[in-house]
Amino acid sequence: MSVKSLADEILKRAVNSGRFIVAIAGPPGAGKSTLSETLAEAITQAGEKAAVLPMDGFHMDNAVLEEKGLLARKGAPETFDVRSFLATLAAVRADDGEVLVPVFDRSRELAIASARIIAPETRIVLAEGNYLLLDEAPWNGLDGAFDYSIFIDPGLEVLERRLLQRWYDHGYDEDAARSKAYGNDIPNASRVVDSRRPADVVIRDF
Repeated sequence: MSVKSLADEILKRAVNSGRFIVAIAGPPGAGKSTLSETLAEAITQAGEKAAVLPMDGFHMDNAVLEEKGLLARKGAPETFDVRSFLATLAAVRADDGEVLVPVFDRSRELAIASARIIAPETRIVLAEGNYLLLDEAPWNGLDGAFDYSIFIDPGLEVLERRLLQRWYDHGYDEDAARSKAYGNDIPNASRVVDSRRPADVVIRDF
């Protein structure tokens, strides 16, 4: 399914609605951020205002993860502030004023508070993240929170290649990259795929 087809489907479903929230979910390395930004651009070009709400902005800080003994598992479902994400999503749904949302700076491995504005006139919000459709508590509290959902699943072989390359691009040697990918990223990816709620559309080849 092309980006244009997805944008057209979202616009069709959003007719006569107020704030329309789309979930773009999938394992790490699936291409969620790229799809979200491309979709937002396509929707904007079609004459509707769209914004991206990234789940990654709700990473717990490294100091908190260290205290909880979870630093090595950073990026796993347990390492996010789910309560704050749910509260932000509720504020976005309420559509009664601008909502400031955090954004994750991957180069510094930290979340920056109030780094993006979702304006009142922005009708379509694209929430993107690994665990938006995860059928495990507390993430399953998101069940029913979205008007439309997209799941990206390019397959484990593609994900392995992309996730290894991601760590190479960050300057890690082969041993360190494999340790990062196979010790955390790929188990998280399998968990996302194996324990998800149904999506309105599944994309295999993005």
